[in-house]
Amino acid sequence: MAPNWRTSSHTGTENCVEVADNDPQHVMDRDTTARGRGILAVRLDTWVAFVGCVKQVW
Repeated sequence: MAPNWRTSSHTGTENCVEVADNDPQHVMDRDTTARGRGILAVRLDTWVAFVGCVKQVW
């Protein structure tokens, strides 16, 4: 399955990350300014916990 990359609608510049969450087991992240430097794949349950923590802080 090819990643469906997207950026946040809140991004005002290209200094951001892209996220692909169309894989049922992993969420993939990459740097928009260095797309060819690699991808970080995180288990879906770990990503959900991370996003939950971030939402509590913001």
